Amino acid sequence: MSPTSPPQPPVRVLFVGAGNITFGNDNVLWNHSLRIEKCLGARLEVIGVVDPSVERVNQVLLQKRASAAAPCYSTTKHMLTVQEAKVQSDRNMLDSPDLIVLATPPHYRGTMQPGRDLEAQIIATFGSAPRLFCEKPLSTARPIEVWPVATFLRDAGGVVSVGYMLRYLRVVQHAKSILRDNNVTVMAVTARYSMAYSKVRKLDWWNKAKQCGPIVEQATHFCDLCRYLGGEVDLASVRACALEHYEPAGILSSMAVEESQIDAQDRIPRATTAFWKYQTGALGSLVHTVTLHGIKYSNEIVVGGDGVQLRLVDLYSSAPTLYVRTPASEHEESFTYPDDDPFYSEFAALLGSRGVSAPRRNASGSEDTASCPPPEILSSYEDACKTYEFTWRIRDESEKSTAH
Repeated sequence: MSPTSPPQPPVRVLFVGAGNITFGNDNVLWNHSLRIEKCLGARLEVIGVVDPSVERVNQVLLQKRASAAAPCYSTTKHMLTVQEAKVQSDRNMLDSPDLIVLATPPHYRGTMQPGRDLEAQIIATFGSAPRLFCEKPLSTARPIEVWPVATFLRDAGGVVSVGYMLRYLRVVQHAKSILRDNNVTVMAVTARYSMAYSKVRKLDWWNKAKQCGPIVEQATHFCDLCRYLGGEVDLASVRACALEHYEPAGILSSMAVEESQIDAQDRIPRATTAFWKYQTGALGSLVHTVTLHGIKYSNEIVVGGDGVQLRLVDLYSSAPTLYVRTPASEHEESFTYPDDDPFYSEFAALLGSRGVSAPRRNASGSEDTASCPPPEILSSYEDACKTYEFTWRIRDESEKSTAH
């Protein structure tokens, strides 16, 4: 009989922000806590939740302590601010975390300004030893204010990952490998993102003064993939225009909020189209629309090169698909990876060997390597700053087109 393996130490996690991205709700796919629970299993120890809403945290902890993950939350503390967490840490009343998930509204992070500097507060409190996960968008400030945070985090020397989870999709990695392995020079990237809006009940989302609008807040995922697959953008070449709320074509019939509560100048555009050149000379374009009802989005990215076309379709669905056409055949070959969860994969990559989930097995019982998460972090803070800068350039250009 083989000796029993010694128990592995707990992995302590601190959540900063208790919103939907961290703990989910009834109409979103994202829920970071569930993915971390899956990744770490019984080793997970949630030491605390930092959030100013007592009601929200009480609700979350009540649900968690009634779930299969209850032991992971048995000693979880609620703190209103990072400063309160620092006091408890200084008094040895709070264990040092191994992972910090920073998922507050973006207004409170992404700068070095007091009150909007949660990254700096976290490093000041816990040092650079904990791995840090930062949600996107990085901030609501102008990009020039965000770059110093990238420098600060780099100098601190810790491990940081940003939540551009679509990079971790197996279909995206497959597309990336086709381009790389076949030395394909990208000639054009076209992206379409049709958002389902009728169940978006968060008023701030509809207010571009609060969350910067749909390009910076939401289409940022596709802007990021356009960079990831196509290369660096020539920002000076970006042009864009928008369909605004006050234009005849911009009337929406199924909004879940009362838009009259938002100042007219702060209401979001209904559609934005942008085009640009890459630094290689290749072309890129994006169309983002706020048009669909329900919760299911529709989206597609097409990457074209000499003899090659890659179509990435429905990246938010349970079965995103890659369609590949090559010089070998005019028939598109399709690839899909059932049960591929990019939210899980981004945390598995960040936690590395700390994760405990076994690789999935295929029907024959052998390891399904196609479903294994990438072994490395795919989105650094500095790289995410480039995407953030790109989205702001599109927003600025689109507002020029409708200024009156």
